[in-house]
Amino acid sequence: MDVTRRTDRHAARAAAAIGEPARASMLYCLLDGRARTSTELALVAGVSPSTASVHLHKLEAEHLTKVLVQGKHRYYSLDGPEVADVLEALSVLAGATRGAFVPNTPDHLRAARTCYDHMAGQLGVAVHDRLTELGWIAPAAGAAADAYDVSGKGARALASLGINVDAARGLRRRFAFACLDWSERRSHVGGAIGVALLDLALARRWVTRDRHSRALLITALGQRELATELGVRL
Repeated sequence: MDVTRRTDRHAARAAAAIGEPARASMLYCLLDGRARTSTELALVAGVSPSTASVHLHKLEAEHLTKVLVQGKHRYYSLDGPEVADVLEALSVLAGATRGAFVPNTPDHLRAARTCYDHMAGQLGVAVHDRLTELGWIAPAAGAAADAYDVSGKGARALASLGINVDAARGLRRRFAFACLDWSERRSHVGGAIGVALLDLALARRWVTRDRHSRALLITALGQRELATELGVRL
C-alpha cells in the first residue's frame, strides 16, 4: 500500500508539472527530440527568462527534462523516451498536432561543418544516427550519461575504413560521446572517435574544408561513398 501511495504521489506531481500551461508548452516544444535553451523556451511559453528558469527547475526536479551544459550554454531536452511517450499519448487524447523545428542556421553551416575537431551539422548527425542504428556505437556502461563505447562489430567495421579504435581509446581525451549539435539540436559524435571520423572524411575527400568558415563541403565522391560505405544518404 505504501509503495502504491508513493507511486500515486509521484504520478500526481509529474501530472501537475505537465499540467501548468507554460511548462506544457516547453515540454511539447521539446517533443521533436531537439534541445533548446531557457531563452528559447521562455519565448515559446510566453514567459520571462526568470519565470522560465523556475519552470525548468520544476520540470527537472520531476525528471521530465534534463539539462546539458556545453560551454556557456545550457540546453534542455526531455528526460528520456518515457516522457515523450506520455506527451504523445496526451497529444492523441487531445487531438493536437505540433509544428516542425525550423533552425535559422545558415544553410552552408547547417549542412556540414566542424565542431571543434569533429563533424557537425546534418552530416554529423546523420553519421551519428547511422553508427547507432548499425550498433557500432552504444551508450557506455558505468560511464557518463553522454558517453559512448564502440562494439566489437563497430571496431571491426571502423578498422575496415581505416580507423584504429584502440589507438583512439589510448589518447588522452574522451573516447566518444554524444555532442549536442548547435543547428540540429540532436547529437553528433564527439571525442577521439569523432576526430577519427572527420580525419577519415577529409582523407578520403568525402568532404573538404571551406577556407573562410567552419563549413565542410560534401563532395560528389563523398555523397556516393557515404551512401555505400555507411548507408548515410543526405
